[in-house]
Amino acid sequence: MANATPRPGRGRRLPSREELRIWREFVETTEALRSRVASRLQVESSLTPGDYAVLLALSEAEDRQLRSSELAARIGWERSRLSHHLGRMERRGLVRRQECAAEPRGAEVHLTPAGAAAFGAATAPHLRAIRELFVDALTADQLRAAGEIAAALRAHLDAAPAAPGGRQSTRPAP
Repeated sequence: MANATPRPGRGRRLPSREELRIWREFVETTEALRSRVASRLQVESSLTPGDYAVLLALSEAEDRQLRSSELAARIGWERSRLSHHLGRMERRGLVRRQECAAEPRGAEVHLTPAGAAAFGAATAPHLRAIRELFVDALTADQLRAAGEIAAALRAHLDAAPAAPGGRQSTRPAP
């Protein structure tokens, strides 16, 4: 990106007024979209986006279980955030944690039958919301362009060093 390249003696250029307008539109629209999808998920399934992200990762895992560190990496969360969230999900019977046999300090997270059922019941309404709120709003060319933009941003973020004390992952909850 040309604006991110330092120019000799001038430091980094700041975004133009038009670039800032586009940035704000992008951020505000993305937040509104995520909020609407999250709200529909919660109303239609009683699951939060965080619940759904955990259940999705576990449903895709071999034997429907993952070490907590691997689960945290897959969904892009800090382990402490995941630990607190898993406690809430465990109380609701969606997941079960148990000590890892191979490593006593590690824990394995298992998808329970209730968690699998909740995930299964939430999936079709969640995918319908994505179609209605995102896919149907765009033409085929716009959708393709959105995919290209997302891929370019992801590649740029993955190549950039993480902020001090920050995480490298850019993967949000679904």
